Amino acid sequence: MKKAILFGATGFVGSQILKELLDHPDYEKVTIVVRKDPGSHHPKLKTLIGDFNSLRSLKEQLIADDVFIALGTTKENTPDRKEYYKVDHDYPVLAAKFAKENGAKTVSLVSAVGANSDSSVFYVRMKGETERDILAVDFDHTHIFRPSMIMGNRKEKRPLEKAFIRLFSVINPIMPSKFKGIKGEDIASAMVNAAKRPTEKIKIFQWKEMKALL
Repeated sequence: MKKAILFGATGFVGSQILKELLDHPDYEKVTIVVRKDPGSHHPKLKTLIGDFNSLRSLKEQLIADDVFIALGTTKENTPDRKEYYKVDHDYPVLAAKFAKENGAKTVSLVSAVGANSDSSVFYVRMKGETERDILAVDFDHTHIFRPSMIMGNRKEKRPLEKAFIRLFSVINPIMPSKFKGIKGEDIASAMVNAAKRPTEKIKIFQWKEMKALL
């Protein structure tokens, strides 16, 4: 029986990861770190209230075998680039460091297709730098998931994204595999399945590799 920590449990993919972890017989305890209590109740679940600025005070409670990171924001919600970077880069890296110092062996990160720390495009570079810096933490196993369009019904109103999802539903069959859209619940299932039996020290999962785990 293992313990898991999940950062980003209230997000679209994160909420699916939480469901997978709570339903999975291999996990006896699931700790989530959230800015406000989502009101979820489960015998396995432990909720910690915190964010990047208060994470250090929670460090002693960040104990688990497997770490799942699905943190992220949007330009609309966080227009300031410094704050955007803090959410998508600084927070995941700090969370990974604290969990590793407490004995965690495996980290699974939701990144993005095309992530590249040398890119001139802010979003792509930021995702690449997040991958690079979490790899530097040196877990026994680091799993990086790079979805393209994340399919599914979100709670937030994102009309442009919904239009893209409809488009991807039509063109998905002819897209190159790594650019194919994938459902949020499929990403979550792939992440939990990969953590169940980790093999390689570093593994990148794109559409093809994620679908193979379902």
